[in-house]
Amino acid sequence: MRVLIVEDEEQLADAVARGLRLHAMAVDVVYDGREALERAGYVDYDVVVLDRDLPEVHGDDVCAEFRHRSRVIMLTAAGQVHDRVDGLTLGADDYLVKPFAFTELVARIRTLARRSLRVAPPVLERAGIRLDPARRAVTRDGRPIGLNRKEFDLLRELLAADGDLVTSAELRRRVWDEYAEGGTGVLRVAITSLRKKLGAPPVLHNVPGKGYRL
Repeated sequence: MRVLIVEDEEQLADAVARGLRLHAMAVDVVYDGREALERAGYVDYDVVVLDRDLPEVHGDDVCAEFRHRSRVIMLTAAGQVHDRVDGLTLGADDYLVKPFAFTELVARIRTLARRSLRVAPPVLERAGIRLDPARRAVTRDGRPIGLNRKEFDLLRELLAADGDLVTSAELRRRVWDEYAEGGTGVLRVAITSLRKKLGAPPVLHNVPGKGYRL
């Protein structure tokens, strides 16, 4: 899942992000409300962890922008009942008072992500490859193929493009968060591994300087 942390306490934000990445989440971090609103225009997040008291643009306004596109957990140091009611009234899906237990935050994020799931996504098929997102299963000509998380997500993006080119930048943005190390190198390694696992004849093709298509 993809998570955005909006928190002006930079040490807290960075520490939470590091912890969530250890739980296999792709995490982006911003430190003020204005940058959060910019992200809303071009990145889709499953869950937004949002501090209410933000510089530049208040967390209430950020919540209003995200409420129809992502699940929102609002963070605040104010723990009175009326504060929680205000946050939920603004459109937040959940409310967590600082200081909080990290394990509780992880559990709440996962719960909200499950709630945000729509009807099971359709099975994707092309060139004898069948990918079932709901079961996280892949076969080629009926033969099961074991993929790790990143390889599975890459294949899903390429199949969803239905033969169209997907740029390297787009694949990195969709499958890795912006803090992933390695840049284009990590994408090439994953593509090489995916191509090998899919087997012959080759169906995953590189368009030099542009991207990949299946």
